[in-house]
Amino acid sequence: MTTHPALEAIRGGLVVSCQAYPGEPMRDPDTMCRVAQAVAAGGAAGIRAQGLADLRRIRAALDLPLIGLWKDGDGDVFITPTLDHALAVAATGADIVALDGTRRPRPDGRTLAQTVKAVHERTGRLVMADVSTREEGLAAAEAGADVIGTTLAGYTPYSRRPEDTPWPRSSTGETHPGPDLDLVAELAGELSVPVIAEGRYHLAEQAAEAMRLGAHAVVVGTAITHPTTITRWFARAVTGEP
Repeated sequence: MTTHPALEAIRGGLVVSCQAYPGEPMRDPDTMCRVAQAVAAGGAAGIRAQGLADLRRIRAALDLPLIGLWKDGDGDVFITPTLDHALAVAATGADIVALDGTRRPRPDGRTLAQTVKAVHERTGRLVMADVSTREEGLAAAEAGADVIGTTLAGYTPYSRRPEDTPWPRSSTGETHPGPDLDLVAELAGELSVPVIAEGRYHLAEQAAEAMRLGAHAVVVGTAITHPTTITRWFARAVTGEP
């Protein structure tokens, strides 16, 4: 089976998520483009970014595989929530369109399978389904998604909570919420499509473990591209705050 060049390019590599939250100083397309250029210089195999303006700027500046999405709305499904959103993301030049791949109702009433099929037929782009459970991952692959991401694990009310996936941080046994590595192993073991590990990968060791468990690639965002959160981690450690 022929593998898409974008998927081959990120195989076994690190994809860096370059995103900022609304209202933050870094929430600016030019800034996010510069962040993307910086992580590319550091060896990122691909970029994941959100927002049409950000995607256009990054696409014009870099040749790396680009996973694009559009966060919109305040409902449960807000990651590229409708077909119109997906088509707009594809039009930016993103190689892969990432969207909510859960079983929750989509705002436009379409099923995931209908959305995936339309994106394939109208744009020729690949679709990455962001899921939170094993069942959702299997269903998304059945619906035609080209890539399954564990992005939403722990972020839906019915998926394993972050506190249920602790990661040891020191020889004393201290732990903190980590990524759902079990989900990566489950999906990688059962699916023929690539599985991308994403969600709470804060340590290099976690990313390496995901690859050992069968991930096609690992997406890291906050720990690399969100200075507010990184500063908070260090500030709390220095001051002794919980």
